[in-house]
Amino acid sequence: MVEMVFQAMKREAAEADKAAEDRTAGRAMRRVESKAQVLKRRRENQHEFLYTLPVISQAGQQLELFYNPDLTPLGGRPEIYVRGGFNRWRHQQRLPATKMQPSMPGGVGFLKATIDVPDDAHVLDVVFADSESAQSFHDDNGGLDYHIPIEGGRGTMPGLKVVHVAVEMAPIAKVGGMGDVVTALARAVQEEGHSVEVVVPKYDVISYHQVEGLYQDGGFNHGGTFVRVWHGQVEGLATTFLEPENGHFWRQCIYGRGDDHVRFGFFCGAALEYLRVRNVQPNILHCHDWQSAAVSWGERPNNAKVAFTIHNLNYGADLVGRAMATCEVATTVSPTYAREISGHPVIAPHLTKMFGIRNGIDQELWDPSIDEHLPQNFGPEDVVQGKAAAKRELRRRGNLADVDVPLVSVVTRLVHQKGIHLIKHAAWRTCERGGQFVLLGSAPDPRVQGEFNALREQLMRAYPDRAALFFSYDEPLSHLIYAASDMFLVPSMFEPCGLTQMI
Repeated sequence: MVEMVFQAMKREAAEADKAAEDRTAGRAMRRVESKAQVLKRRRENQHEFLYTLPVISQAGQQLELFYNPDLTPLGGRPEIYVRGGFNRWRHQQRLPATKMQPSMPGGVGFLKATIDVPDDAHVLDVVFADSESAQSFHDDNGGLDYHIPIEGGRGTMPGLKVVHVAVEMAPIAKVGGMGDVVTALARAVQEEGHSVEVVVPKYDVISYHQVEGLYQDGGFNHGGTFVRVWHGQVEGLATTFLEPENGHFWRQCIYGRGDDHVRFGFFCGAALEYLRVRNVQPNILHCHDWQSAAVSWGERPNNAKVAFTIHNLNYGADLVGRAMATCEVATTVSPTYAREISGHPVIAPHLTKMFGIRNGIDQELWDPSIDEHLPQNFGPEDVVQGKAAAKRELRRRGNLADVDVPLVSVVTRLVHQKGIHLIKHAAWRTCERGGQFVLLGSAPDPRVQGEFNALREQLMRAYPDRAALFFSYDEPLSHLIYAASDMFLVPSMFEPCGLTQMI
């Protein structure tokens, strides 16, 4: 009997391991497919004016480069020259300015040039001009240059050094979607083979149990105070924490003390000073929203290029405008939002450098089949059991009755943009109709927070086992709420992108 039980347990363990391996393989396959789709769309978008033959070019072989200047800033120019390099211009072999020739009789439409590709090339880099002179008119893709993937290159392509400077980072210091995007984007870039570092303030409210290997590494003087430097790992990312002894980030909060512009302005200067004194040589500096916009016009180490991301133009427009003027490229969180803000006076003069890129979430962090914050992992085959376990745990934590009624939830910052009047309305109506309501969030405005404190007291008196309101930042609890909910409330007045819908 004991042997039979042992064998049964062994089979169950093997089946569980196999299921886990299948899920891991499935996630890896989806990432590969997603990357392939992105490359395909990029080729399709460029194909009207730029393409190669063969379409998938190989290292160590020749390729023909085709370019139609009529659909670019060089339209109407009598001559077109192409200049190029490889591996993000870091390969020793360069393509000197070469006059392109008509690809068809009559010289109308596409021009072409033949390029010898070295066997250790991974990317072809090109720009176009109307003469060989450095003073010529040119098409450099808005300062980004054109980069065409090459397959089969020997060795590995040297990665870039990318430094994010941000005031939020999930899961350790997150108020809104910016924190999620900073972490997810940094991880995605790192997975592409680049070296990534994230620089954030060392708040006293950071979830330090989620920082691995935290240690102090000296410090430096900046702005009349000493700034301590700390290093650690967050979600596999090298993370640097800056802690000024002037107390800017010993406030028991991230936002909401009335001097955020002073605190974050100091942080931007300290971040640039840290890069200078520690001889960090980034190729790309990536700053986020008004809070770290000042990095864009500061003294950049290594002549780094700046990417600036607008997560929400509702705040700090003046600082955003100055960053738009000084960065090399700007992105925002969706193509729709890019169109919506295109006429704003701080955006309109710089539209040529603005790209709307839809936000994404890190599927590994939000996959319920491996989410460490859930009481029971689940996939499509056992979603009912998994959600039931999450619901029981959430009800236990919120002192809600364990009954078969709909659970309506919201996870959000409590600001007017998020439709707080509708959140209040939904809380009362859900409870009045026999459902249960759960909220996780907090308000930077003390007046708004006071309103929700009063709402919690009123709901507790009227419906003690039907409502639970948590006024804190709690990343594990947010995962539990998403997994447990029957309905999710997203009543925003406007939303630049919105990550809730993706979860």
